[in-house]
Amino acid sequence: MSDFPWPSGAATGIGSLPGTDIAEAQRVVLGELPDLPHLPELPERGPGADLIGRGAGFLVDLPVQLYAGRWQIAGRPGADLRRTADLLERDLDQLTEQADGFTGTLKIQAAGPWTLAASLDLPIGGRMLRDPGAVRDLTDSLAEGLRRHLANVRKRVPGATVLLQLDEPSLPAVLAGRVPTESGLSAYRTVSAPAAASRLRTVIEAVDAPVVVHCCAPDLPLQVFRDASARAVAFDLSLIKDLDPLGEAIEAGLGLFVGAAPTRPVAGGRPEAKQVAERVRKLWQRLGFPAARLPEQVVITPACGLAGASPAYVRALLKACQEAGRRISEV
Repeated sequence: MSDFPWPSGAATGIGSLPGTDIAEAQRVVLGELPDLPHLPELPERGPGADLIGRGAGFLVDLPVQLYAGRWQIAGRPGADLRRTADLLERDLDQLTEQADGFTGTLKIQAAGPWTLAASLDLPIGGRMLRDPGAVRDLTDSLAEGLRRHLANVRKRVPGATVLLQLDEPSLPAVLAGRVPTESGLSAYRTVSAPAAASRLRTVIEAVDAPVVVHCCAPDLPLQVFRDASARAVAFDLSLIKDLDPLGEAIEAGLGLFVGAAPTRPVAGGRPEAKQVAERVRKLWQRLGFPAARLPEQVVITPACGLAGASPAYVRALLKACQEAGRRISEV
């Protein structure tokens, strides 16, 4: 019996899919990824369906609005926030209908606190990242909002074990002091690893669910994720150069969502489950861990989101991930 909150040999998506039809996207996910489906995100629908707008929509008592094409903290809720909430409600209605009777693990995604802090503007200008007090308020607000969101999902799909994915693409830049100011002539302060872990942990401890942190970057801050009590980390395998931190994380019991399937066709070909499984097996062998642990500790995913891929390729890719998960289970 695995100690991980997902079935052995599972595969899932990162989150985003192409198109604007949530009913069709949900059908594809539930059909191709039955062991670990996720709530699809469709950014092509526009503001409020994008990573930052959707993530900011979870904030409690911190309304946002679009101003000059950017999301910023607002004085009161307005039309932009209503649109964001309406899109999410439609998505959850589809999930309720199509996942009726589902009893497995279900993944939900949201932007993490540091990516929101690096992307949302203060009313007076500049990112929230510039103000440690604003970052603290943002984190507390997001923690409460996601706690409510997951409770809502559990009511709608009562048989599911809910897994939360926090998307943190901006965290490496935050840690390195590489988030540019509005002028582009300087960058915001460097955030220490302990401070980064502390804010992440605030969210993780609030939601009462296992959390996987997703970050597609070469300088993957694994220690921060471990210190924040994440249950797993999701990454693009092609960007990982130093395997030692990965080995230490596996030894410490961190789950891996390995992005081993290309998000675009390679040389015009279709994704091959055998090749995806082999990439994951080779990684595991290089790290020197027992083969029996591989299907339990690893979930196979696309390298990143799929919003820019064709619908036909997405279906083939998710099918290949699912088949690759089955293959790595054959010890």
